[in-house]
Amino acid sequence: MQLTIAAAIAPHVWSGKLVGAMAITFVVQGVTIGAYAARLAGVQTKRIATSISLFNLFVTAGRLANLFVIFFMGPLSDQAANAVGKLQADAVAAATWQHVFEIQLRFIVLAGTFGMVVFAFFLPMFTYLFRRGVHSFEARGSVPHSLARLLSPRVLIDVLRSEVLPSPADLRNFDWRVLPKRLLIFNTVVMCVYAIGVQSSYLASVLDVTVRGTAIGLSGVVNGIGTIAFTLFVDPTSAIITDQAIHGKRSVEEVRSMVFYLSLTAIAGSLLSQAILYPAAVVIEVVARFAAHVHV
Repeated sequence: MQLTIAAAIAPHVWSGKLVGAMAITFVVQGVTIGAYAARLAGVQTKRIATSISLFNLFVTAGRLANLFVIFFMGPLSDQAANAVGKLQADAVAAATWQHVFEIQLRFIVLAGTFGMVVFAFFLPMFTYLFRRGVHSFEARGSVPHSLARLLSPRVLIDVLRSEVLPSPADLRNFDWRVLPKRLLIFNTVVMCVYAIGVQSSYLASVLDVTVRGTAIGLSGVVNGIGTIAFTLFVDPTSAIITDQAIHGKRSVEEVRSMVFYLSLTAIAGSLLSQAILYPAAVVIEVVARFAAHVHV
C-alpha cells in the first residue's frame, strides 16, 4: 500500500516554478558580475565615488531582486516538505522527494552560474553603461533621472553597439600576477557561500521538516556572513587597487585584469558551491535542531 501511494505522488523535477526561480537567479547573479565593471568605469572617468555609488545601486538592486525568487522556490519547498512529512513512514519515498528537491536547487544554482558566464561576456557593455551613467548623473544630479535617460532608445542602441568581445590577445593580456592572491581566493570563497546561502537553507528545511522554519530563517545568517566577508576582504582590496589606478600607481590594464579575474573567480566559486550545497544544508539542519531544542 505504501509503495502504491509513493508511486501515485512521485515528484517531478521540472515545473513552471522551477523555471521561474532559474530565470530570476540567472539575472541576479549576472548583475553581480556586471557590477564589477563600475570599478573600471570609475578609473576611466576619474569619478570613483560616483562609480562606487552606482556599483552599490546595482548590487543592492540585485540582492533585492533575489528576494523574488522566494515566490518560486518557496512553493517548491512547501511541496517537498509536505510530501516528506506525510511519507515519514516510507523512508524511500521521503528520500525520493528530498533528492528531487535537491536536484531542483542544483538547477537553480547552475542557472546563476550560467548567468555569470553570459553577463561576463557583456562586461565591455556594462563598463560603457556605467560611464554613461556617471556622466548622466553629473549632468542631472539625480539617479532616477539618469536611469530614465539610460532607457532612451538611442542610448540603448549606443550601449549595445559598445559591446565588443575580447580577442584571444586581450585575454592573454589579463595578468593575475599583478593582483593580490588573497583577493582572488576570498572572492572565490565568498561567491561559493553566497551562491547557495538560500538554497542550502531550503534544502535543510526538507531534510528535517520538524525544524523547517528555523532552517529557512538561517538563510539570512548565511548570506549575512557572506556579505560581511565580502565587505571585509574583497571590496576594500578592490577599492585600493582602483584608487591606486586613479593616482597613477597602477595602470588601467591592471584594473581590467582585476575585473576579469574577479568575474572568473566568482564563476569558479559558483561552480564550487555545487559541492558544498548538501554539506551546508546538513550543517544548517544541525544548527536548526540545536536552536529548536535549546531551552532558554
